[in-house]
Amino acid sequence: MIYTAKDIATIINADLHLVNETAVTEIVIDSRKIQSPEQSVYFALNGLSRDGHSFIQDAYDEGVQNFVVSQVIDYKKFPKASFLKVEDTLAALQLLTATHRKRFSIPVIGITGSNGKTIVKEWLFQLLQPEYNIVRSPRSYNSQIGVPLSVWQMNETHTLAIFEAGISRSGEMEKLEKVIQPTIGLFTNIGEAHSEGFTSQEQKLKEKEILFVNARRPASLRITAIKPEGNYSVVTAQNEDHPESTSIRIPFRDNASIQNAVTCWQLMLMMGYDDEVIKTRMALLEPVNMRLELKKAINGCYVINDSYSADLTSFEIALNFLDQQSSGSGKTVILSDFLQSAIADQELYDKVIAALQKHAIRKVIAIGSRIVKFISILREEGIEVEIYDSTDEFIDHFRFSTLKDEFILVKGARRFGFERIVQELEQKAHGTVMEINLSAIIHNLKEHQEHLKPGTKVMAMVKAFAYGSGGAEIAGILQFHKVDYLGVAYADEGIELRKAGIHLPIMVMNPEENTFESIVEYNLEPELYSLTMLRSFSRFLVSQGLKNYPVHLEIETGMNRLGFSEEEADELAGIIKSTGLIKVKSIFSHLVASEEPELDTFTLEQAEKFSSIAGRIQKYLDYNILIHIANSAAAIRHPELQMDMIRLGIGLYGIDNTRSDKLKLQTVTTLKSTVAQIKNIKKGESVSYNRRTIMEKDSVIATIRIGYADGYPRRLGNAKGFVVIKGKLVPVAGTVCMDMLMADITGIENVNEGDEVIIFGDQLPVTELADWAGTIPYEIMTGISQRVKRVYFQE
Repeated sequence: MIYTAKDIATIINADLHLVNETAVTEIVIDSRKIQSPEQSVYFALNGLSRDGHSFIQDAYDEGVQNFVVSQVIDYKKFPKASFLKVEDTLAALQLLTATHRKRFSIPVIGITGSNGKTIVKEWLFQLLQPEYNIVRSPRSYNSQIGVPLSVWQMNETHTLAIFEAGISRSGEMEKLEKVIQPTIGLFTNIGEAHSEGFTSQEQKLKEKEILFVNARRPASLRITAIKPEGNYSVVTAQNEDHPESTSIRIPFRDNASIQNAVTCWQLMLMMGYDDEVIKTRMALLEPVNMRLELKKAINGCYVINDSYSADLTSFEIALNFLDQQSSGSGKTVILSDFLQSAIADQELYDKVIAALQKHAIRKVIAIGSRIVKFISILREEGIEVEIYDSTDEFIDHFRFSTLKDEFILVKGARRFGFERIVQELEQKAHGTVMEINLSAIIHNLKEHQEHLKPGTKVMAMVKAFAYGSGGAEIAGILQFHKVDYLGVAYADEGIELRKAGIHLPIMVMNPEENTFESIVEYNLEPELYSLTMLRSFSRFLVSQGLKNYPVHLEIETGMNRLGFSEEEADELAGIIKSTGLIKVKSIFSHLVASEEPELDTFTLEQAEKFSSIAGRIQKYLDYNILIHIANSAAAIRHPELQMDMIRLGIGLYGIDNTRSDKLKLQTVTTLKSTVAQIKNIKKGESVSYNRRTIMEKDSVIATIRIGYADGYPRRLGNAKGFVVIKGKLVPVAGTVCMDMLMADITGIENVNEGDEVIIFGDQLPVTELADWAGTIPYEIMTGISQRVKRVYFQE
């Protein structure tokens, strides 16, 4: 459906500065994710940490000509753009999409609940799509912004809509109900998730039910029996309107999946589906993969696994993720036919081709009978194209050795079985993996930014392989989300980031004289911490004929590790001013104990001393310098010390050492392994080396594929440490070996060889593991061996 700027202005009650009357089909809220600029309207949304008005120039430069704003704009700077001024841009977005929704009379299913919304939505899509052309929320688009963007997708070809709605505080659901206007309502469950914004569970339930004020609800099913059958569950239930029992068979055994399946069952009954149809389709339900995974692949490549769906919305999300991670490296896309599309093939694949061109894809591998009819045109644009009829043909005939040092997106409809391609591409590794949640990194960054005063910059610390999480991968997503600086310990780390396509300014905190040449070659910015280092680097700059090279100065204020002393400040400033060889980008110092309340007096003394020294140096120079002393903890506990920039370290990776309730951080890393073997041990027998654990009763021991060579602390053997198996905390038995450890699983039911074992993560915080080991989370996280495979995902 097409709108004009005049149409939109009328709908949202905007003051219109009209230049061109262009057709609008797309809504944009992120200047980095513009697909069709000439047909887009950009909403400048105001967030707690980012103001969308700051990116109007970026969107304009991309070709956007229509903007919805809430601030006064100098129209002369944007001569080709029309502006629609409103009081509240988010309210305007919701009003526009609510009006758009009213133009359709199709059934609209609204789903809410504490958990399971996305699973139920995706399963309903699987179950109902034979009869309906369905529009649905992309992934987990269920927020105050995500819902309007979801509803905007509706067009004349759709015959059913399914939208999620999630809330975190009172008053939000009323706004979402006006946008979705559901005719059918589904409630998954009410749990503890997202409860912080409500006074009680009763209030949260009441708020969520606002979504259904004008919607029909299906009759409830009461589960009367659940019988496991291999990997399936036979679920028997009674409809409240019909006393007789009915059974379905689903390919899942966990309680959450059973409850979600019953929710779908209720909906299908209400929509008049025959019992036999329900039974047949329920038995064919497939798992829902709700995340994009990034893994190391063969020949120096990385593979992004999105092998379970192929539609335009998820394709754009996947391409944006590819851009975030590739940072200038070559990009290949392996793509299947797009199925269940509501638009004609020519229009559909024109959009696919435009997206591939926009994201500068180097090579496209097309698989399927429909896509191959259209994709060849990309060859005229200099893009390599290979065509295969089927996944089997591709696997049998493609030379995987031709893929080298690039990022590969594998994107296909489920029926094409592209997971087999991913298996071919993956770098082989042993069963222990560390999963890194890139969405959590983004969340934690924004969580800290919400506590910063306006204008405060962020230096993200990615030293020590980004605290064990992967330097280039983490740096790539931080660059995409526009942090101001990156910090590394050594020049080698910065060089690796540059080779990975990272162009942000990078401070090197421990430069060495033999790395000066590389520092300059890769445009890195060294920290200088002594007069000796200053003179040495100055001599090098003279030898290279360089002036005004960017550096950072560290001041000693109490750490007694590195830094210029107070007595050296004037001499330091004099050398800098007189030679003109270096340009000071920032002056900083390290706090000793910013997380410890009992040492707050010392922290403030450090800050006062630092401010005095930095001020003296600044007086010698005729340009402004960034001043920073706050780390993750100080930025929250001592906001007055945020100064010009903060250095965000451990907090970015989900560890809150402030011991306050100000931050709601998410777990970034999960270390997991698998059970290699299970043994029955008799009373009196020993486990592992040196017989340090003698079993006091007949026991069951699981051998797990992780040892101290992987980074698990050897000192946690003999019941000093624990792991999680089947949701239960079980003690480590015996001495930790180089490549294995043993755990006592006596009394834990249904443990099998190959089962997952959580070493740390949401179920077992790394802080607990560190406490058991008598150390800090930093040591545990940075100590995970490089032989442990890292798997990156974004939800």
